[in-house]
Amino acid sequence: MAFASLLTLLDDITAVLDDVALMTKVATKKTAGVVGDDLALNANQVTGVPTDRELPIIWAVAKGSLVNKLILVPAALLLSAFAPALITPLLMIGGAYLCFEGVEKILHKLLHRHENSRTDHRPDELIDEKAKISGAIRTDFILSAEIIIIALGVVSEYSITTQCLTMAAIGLAMTVLVYGLVGIIVKIDDFGLYLINKGRAARAFGQSLIAFMPWFMRLLSIVGTLAMFLVGGGLITHNFAPLHNWLHAVHWDAGWAGQTANLAAGLLVGAAVCAVVLPISAAFGKKHSS
Repeated sequence: MAFASLLTLLDDITAVLDDVALMTKVATKKTAGVVGDDLALNANQVTGVPTDRELPIIWAVAKGSLVNKLILVPAALLLSAFAPALITPLLMIGGAYLCFEGVEKILHKLLHRHENSRTDHRPDELIDEKAKISGAIRTDFILSAEIIIIALGVVSEYSITTQCLTMAAIGLAMTVLVYGLVGIIVKIDDFGLYLINKGRAARAFGQSLIAFMPWFMRLLSIVGTLAMFLVGGGLITHNFAPLHNWLHAVHWDAGWAGQTANLAAGLLVGAAVCAVVLPISAAFGKKHSS
């Protein structure tokens, strides 16, 4: 009797793990676009920092990302069970915040392009580093929330055990993937320096990598800012029913037209939020860090 019960238990565990593996694969495919945006945004966070501080910053943000997911997975399960109506407004608020961050970054670059950098002073450097880390963790929280909500939608018909295990697997896998790739990207120039001392062919390749990486990081900075508008605007257009229905009616809810609509919505919402938040912030003497 005990042996039969053990076999039944093992069979149930195997069935749950099979469901988790299948649902993790499906959820990974559905969240691939958000992960791409997450990668671009986080690689952008370490642009302009000293080389020896790149990996520590990435590690700090990765730890913050794990904490975000430890908060978001239980919160998503509780919201789904007790207050599902709150999920959509919260996603829209997160989207508006991303749009705000994107517009603010553009304004900062336009209005402060001639300011001299003060990274020669260690105190300022520490303040900038903390600001970068906190800003990256805030942005990660919103992107992680979207990933978790998408994963929750995939497993909503399964048991609570399968839901928990699948979303935990997705959260851990996405964190390792994104920040592992970011770590590799920011250290490619160091790899180029290593190759320079390894022979003529390796030297040429290493010099090409070193010459290419500044351009690549600038491109990532642009893509990262663009991703803020696309993801934030997408959260608005997909979850604000009147706008979503209108875009669907005029066939602007998919493909390049859909991405253009997301971008336009992101710019407009970001500009509107900036027009409200920045004057209030200035009036109260608060400086928003990004």
